[in-house]
Amino acid sequence: MKLLRGKTAIITGGASPRGLGKAAAVMFAQHGCRVAILDLDADAADQAAADLPGAGHVGRACDVTNKESCEAIAADLVSAFGQIDILVNIAGITQPLKFMEIEPQNYDDVLDVNLRGTLYMSQALLPHMRDRKGGSIVNMSSVSAQRGGGIFGGPHYSAAKAGILGLTKAMAREVAPDGIRANAICPGFIATDITAGKLTNEMRAQVLDGIPMGRAGTAQDVAGCCLFLASDLSSYVTGSEVDVNGGSLIH
Repeated sequence: MKLLRGKTAIITGGASPRGLGKAAAVMFAQHGCRVAILDLDADAADQAAADLPGAGHVGRACDVTNKESCEAIAADLVSAFGQIDILVNIAGITQPLKFMEIEPQNYDDVLDVNLRGTLYMSQALLPHMRDRKGGSIVNMSSVSAQRGGGIFGGPHYSAAKAGILGLTKAMAREVAPDGIRANAICPGFIATDITAGKLTNEMRAQVLDGIPMGRAGTAQDVAGCCLFLASDLSSYVTGSEVDVNGGSLIH
């Protein structure tokens, strides 16, 4: 059963070969979706799109921190695809800084890509989704937003990801009458390029000790949740934050 047959999706930050965005793009394509992968690097976005199963996928360069760039790419893809059903906001960066180490530029960089980028891309697609009376927006938060820090991200990263939770809930409340859903995913410790090689064996063992399921998550674990929230299986789910953390934040 192909859950996204006939649908189209935009996924930001999707070009990293072992990242969350690429995993979501592959899974969406396997379920019959046409996918547009956005990334700062146009060549990387093109290559990522070419790797996807099926036909009709595209890669585009986009700076999600620039409102005009988001609006231009949204208009381009609406014209190319005819419709956009799904937006997955994954583009983000992290910095492992302590509270007093955060400089103004650090704050701007992390808040801009994670939070401002989520706002701008959502704003760029909402008029189209409202015209069509439907759509699903999936935003990427983090366990860091819930527990006040994670393994890698600094306090400004926690603040940005917590902001995504508030933004998602407020957006969901506002756009629900238009048939549009908005939800957030909160991954825990996921084995991706961002985490690769940054933990000693001792640190990794300590992290895994705090996960009831006893393993790190995979990009596919997060992609599966994206698929659920993008599909009609979650047609009555909006304004939610879904934990994907192996039980490390059971509360």
